Amino acid sequence: MRKPVIGIIGNLYLINDEYPVHAVGEMNSVAVAEVCGALPLIVPTDPAIVDIDDLMDVCDGFLFTGGRPNVHPSEYGHDETEAHGTFDLGRDGIALPLIRRCVERGQPILGICRGFQEVAVAMGCTLHPEIRDLDGRDNHRMPPDGTIEEKFAMRHIVTLTEGGPFHRLWGDTKVLTNSLHGQGIMDTCDRIVIDGHAPDGTPEAIYIKDATGFTLSVQWHPEWNAGIDPVSKPLFEAFGDAARAWAMRAAPVRKSA
Repeated sequence: MRKPVIGIIGNLYLINDEYPVHAVGEMNSVAVAEVCGALPLIVPTDPAIVDIDDLMDVCDGFLFTGGRPNVHPSEYGHDETEAHGTFDLGRDGIALPLIRRCVERGQPILGICRGFQEVAVAMGCTLHPEIRDLDGRDNHRMPPDGTIEEKFAMRHIVTLTEGGPFHRLWGDTKVLTNSLHGQGIMDTCDRIVIDGHAPDGTPEAIYIKDATGFTLSVQWHPEWNAGIDPVSKPLFEAFGDAARAWAMRAAPVRKSA
């Protein structure tokens, strides 16, 4: 049997500040290939050239990665401010409808950092533009200095709901994670279940209520050292298993097509 195909939703990026490319972090592709056991496929995030129906037929699951651009606040009914940072409207135009379609269809998705926020917004949540500006909240952003190892180092505990899907996945209600994000969930919605929190109360782990497929999303970056980290590895393995199950289900359809 062929490997499942996992589409990796990345970002518009400029090489040398002038040459546009669609890019994903290498560690995302490595996690998909080596831990999920799947074929990573970089998805161009431009609605003008990508048809979501075709994309869903090609891929068995989707990884919504982190990225410096934020979801545009108009997607959740807020006005744009300087605090909202930079945007990638092309990614918004692919990621948000794709998430909704996958949830409706039962196709596996995994959200990471910005991807976590995309899943939340797609289901009806709103976002804080800057967590660190809120009273009683910590600065969750990437440290400005240091090596890549220092920036992705473990920084805080996430406390999970006892008996929830994340607790069942890891066998513990407390896990240690890194932290490299500026925004976070403000108002939740009926479909999003917040299943894990940072010590300051920031939502860090979610899933979609009543979804028939895999919908776990995390606010941190589990792709870092995904093959050896005791939290990251089971998460990507479970996502890979879900994509494999979808591929087996979809195989007869592809063969007849």
